[in-house]
Amino acid sequence: MRDSTVHIGLLLPEVLGTYGDTGNAQVLCQRLRWRGFDAEVVPVGLGEPVPSTLDLYLLGGGEDGAQALAAAHLRKYRRALTPEAVVFGVCAGLQVLGTRFRGLDGVDHDGLGLLDVTTEPGERRAVSELVATSSEILDNAPLTGFENHLGVSKLGAGSEPLGQVVRGTGNGDGTEGAVTDHIVGTYLHGPALARNPALADLLLTWTAGHPLPALELPEVDRLRGERLARRRRTP
Repeated sequence: MRDSTVHIGLLLPEVLGTYGDTGNAQVLCQRLRWRGFDAEVVPVGLGEPVPSTLDLYLLGGGEDGAQALAAAHLRKYRRALTPEAVVFGVCAGLQVLGTRFRGLDGVDHDGLGLLDVTTEPGERRAVSELVATSSEILDNAPLTGFENHLGVSKLGAGSEPLGQVVRGTGNGDGTEGAVTDHIVGTYLHGPALARNPALADLLLTWTAGHPLPALELPEVDRLRGERLARRRRTP
């Protein structure tokens, strides 16, 4: 954090903002405010330069055309999103953070190369609740959200999965999402950081550079537990 206010960059919300993914920014802001920090969401629109001075960057989901447009724009400002930055991408955001993705028209597009991930269209769209067991980065905590994508993502040696699929499709090979350094991509919508507070706090811990005080939110924890239990029972 560069000063007393945490600046959360919301990248291209007008083209990468489907399924409520822009809500992830508000979740991070509120979790910081509950801990006594000042926080501000900084929208960065299409056609605007991406500042290198923000503390954390968020990318959401979008359709094929919007995704290609976003990737072309963000490649111009690739230097702002260094491997040292904290970046979180959902669905199309995950694919844009990867090295390459292919559209339904068969055209390949370069990603930002922050995740070692390539994505191609699958045979069937994944539309369902997605439940996964996280990797050790989150102490194997459960992850939950919903997915709506056709992409099949393959991880290279430079990225590790965010988790292993319990229910749903995820990357298409039994894994879900990708992590490299402080860059995280996932297929979880919901918004993901509302449904997975531990993931939100992991991003904030990386941003702060030190552990943050725990939050006692028993009602939130109870509702999350009930939702997870239902998702695991539902075929």
